[in-house]
Amino acid sequence: MAKAPVLTPRADDFPRWYQDLIAKAELADNGPVRGTMVIRPYGYGLWERMQAEMDARIKETGTQNAYFPLLIPQSYLTREADHVEGFAPELAVVTHGGGKELEEPAVVRPTSEMIIKEYFSKWVQSYRDLPLLINQWANVVRWELRPRLFLRTTEFLWQEGHTAHATYEEAREFAAHIHREVYEDFMVNVLAMDVVPGRKTARERFAGAVNTLTLEGMMGDGKALQMATSHELGQNFAKAFDTRYLSKGGTQELVWQTSWGSTTRMIGALVMMHGDDDGLRVPPRLAQIQVVVLAIKGDEAVLAKVRELGDQLTAAGVRVRVDDRTDVPFGRRAVDWELKGVPVRVEVGPRDLENGTAMLARRIPGGKEPVAVDSLVRLLPTILEEDQALLLTQARERRESRTADVATVEEAVEAATAGGWARVPWATLGEEGEARLAEHALTVRCLVAEDGSVPDADDAPGNVAVVARAY
Repeated sequence: MAKAPVLTPRADDFPRWYQDLIAKAELADNGPVRGTMVIRPYGYGLWERMQAEMDARIKETGTQNAYFPLLIPQSYLTREADHVEGFAPELAVVTHGGGKELEEPAVVRPTSEMIIKEYFSKWVQSYRDLPLLINQWANVVRWELRPRLFLRTTEFLWQEGHTAHATYEEAREFAAHIHREVYEDFMVNVLAMDVVPGRKTARERFAGAVNTLTLEGMMGDGKALQMATSHELGQNFAKAFDTRYLSKGGTQELVWQTSWGSTTRMIGALVMMHGDDDGLRVPPRLAQIQVVVLAIKGDEAVLAKVRELGDQLTAAGVRVRVDDRTDVPFGRRAVDWELKGVPVRVEVGPRDLENGTAMLARRIPGGKEPVAVDSLVRLLPTILEEDQALLLTQARERRESRTADVATVEEAVEAATAGGWARVPWATLGEEGEARLAEHALTVRCLVAEDGSVPDADDAPGNVAVVARAY
């Protein structure tokens, strides 16, 4: 009788596979309030690694971290019409506090443009105060009707950057720099994610922005996921909050602003882009545990060797966990680490000790082979880099093989509903075609130039629309 698989096979039921993996890899649980989630230690460890990598890149731009209140006066949201209209259906509003009805309801932040721009108006007086570059790591609440762990939850964690600049050109370049040097660099070089950088259409851009830059990834089922966005806000919020500065010429000028953010959704993307039927596959540069050294049996010599190997690999700069829990069956432990996607397992038993070898199991390409124990410290850094590159290559090959270049709206619908992406000239599609796509639950994920770069304008000649179903 065939043994039941640990996870629902992806080909049978991709959403069920995703839920199984989140639970069995111990990433998260559903919270007690519908739409909320409890991030478990292993899942939170992934987020901490993401935070560290992103935070370093953000600070390299000159941006500083700050913190703003969770509760925002409801009146603040009415100051920018497009912004309040865009977020109104998702708001959570506090009407009572301390046993009394509040004089003014407070909104639990869905994003912090409104409160941060209020304080920018206080802090910016002169051109000498610019650029003002602020980021915060926080939680936000957007009341979600169809929740899914990590992808769409009522409360989630994120970073949100907010900046003010003296000129349109400076603000525009800063938004593009964040998009390119912070987000894209992190996703490609740390998460090993193949992403398409592009420009959102007017229909899809952030509420209150004049331009939104996005990074779109193809998940294992062919659907798209928006990974991070960087927005040019123009002077819309500066007008709403009267954020002005005294220029060098002695005139009062409105600032130009940006905002940009990425969220715990990236953990869901990690699962869906790199996971397989055996569980998660964590990119080595991200992994909180790059190598786990397992004792197969509770032999004293074996235990001594796995601990020694752990110390040697740690000293070599590898992030290691020694698994000497020999009271737990070896097979169970091996499956657990495989589910969690640890890039490399080094398995040591009595026979391995006799031979001076260890069994090396590579999670990303798969397979096992014996290697000399004395060569592990030398081999493993190279192996980890090889496997990092392989994940990116596999993700890119999947997207390229499942993307069709088409000439009409009908062909775009056919390609995108068949489990892939479509690329269609924006001049052919236009806003009318975009509305027709919506009838089939399809969206223009982004606009790209013919050469794959990010276009300067929505209507730039040669723009191509990337069409897909999306999470």
